Amino acid sequence: MVLVSKGPWLDDDEQKAWRSYLLMNRTLETHLERHLQRDFGLSKSDFEILVNLSESESGRMRAFELSRATQWEKSRLSHHLTRMEKRGLVRKEACESRYPEIAITEEGLAAIKECAPAQAARVREFFVDVFGPDRLAVLGEVADEIVGTIGKHCETDCPLETRS
Repeated sequence: MVLVSKGPWLDDDEQKAWRSYLLMNRTLETHLERHLQRDFGLSKSDFEILVNLSESESGRMRAFELSRATQWEKSRLSHHLTRMEKRGLVRKEACESRYPEIAITEEGLAAIKECAPAQAARVREFFVDVFGPDRLAVLGEVADEIVGTIGKHCETDCPLETRS
C-alpha cells in the first residue's frame, strides 16, 4: 500500500468499520432511490421535500425552514422546488417575508401517501429488521452522538441542523 504521507491513519478494525459503513450507506441509499424512481417516479430529493411538507401542520413551510430541514443550500432548494412545481407537486406562495412559503399540492400529497408505505416497508426490511430493537436503539444513540459532536465543531460551513 502506498501512502502519500505519514499521519494518524485508521487501524485495520477502524478502517473496516468505516468502509463497511460507507458501503452500507451507499448501497441502502441507492436501493431506496431506485425503488422510489422506478415505482413512483419520485427522486429521493422529491421524497424528502414531500415528507417535510406533509409532516408540517399546515402542509407548508417557509423556504428557509425547508432549507434547514433538508440541509440544502438555497440555490439547490430553489432549483429543485421549481422542478417540483412544474410537475404539480408543490407550489410557491408569496408571503410577507422575503422567503416564499412552499405548500404541498393535492398531487404532492397523493404522491407521498402512495409511496410512503412502500418506502417504509423497504426501510423496515433492509434496515430496521436487520438491526432489531436493541441494536436499533443503540444505533440511534450513536447517530445522535455523532451529529452532536459534529455540531460542537461547526461554524458557518456546517449543515444547518448540526450547528450548535
